[in-house]
Amino acid sequence: MNTGFHFSETIVYRDEIVGKLGLSLIDLKPKVPKSLQLGMNGKLLFTSDPDHCCDLNKTQPMEKLLMGYDVWIIGLRSDQSETRKNMSIEEEAPHGVTRFHPIISWTNRQIWEYRKKYDLPEHPLDQHGYMSIGCEPCTRKLDPEMQEREARWYGLNKTECGLHTELIGK
Repeated sequence: MNTGFHFSETIVYRDEIVGKLGLSLIDLKPKVPKSLQLGMNGKLLFTSDPDHCCDLNKTQPMEKLLMGYDVWIIGLRSDQSETRKNMSIEEEAPHGVTRFHPIISWTNRQIWEYRKKYDLPEHPLDQHGYMSIGCEPCTRKLDPEMQEREARWYGLNKTECGLHTELIGK
């Protein structure tokens, strides 16, 4: 998913993984250009209404794609945040799609071991203190006392981008 707000390092990393694994890339983009994503106050939505920003840039493009699939494989982990702690390996998603979380019970250590075993590169921003990497304006470096996902939308009452918000209350 290309929101137009990702770190340049994320796009380079994505392309490296696609090439290394020989994947087919579906480059989802929002219908509304970034320059038109303004709130009532004239500010870009990520500063004034991050929920609406995520809806335009992530949820809406993904919903159209999901209509053509039965299973959605997602790399969520239960140790990433309190809101993900109770998620199951399979969850119901919109449009009759099943969300499949194959690494829901994995730890950071298991991720590291898997990457090492299969010679998978780490995201370039990992070395700079970023642990949960999303759109650049909504992502900050992790402080030692924070849980991984707390570095996203820091200071806001927001923990998920919109793709998984209905799972929070479960």
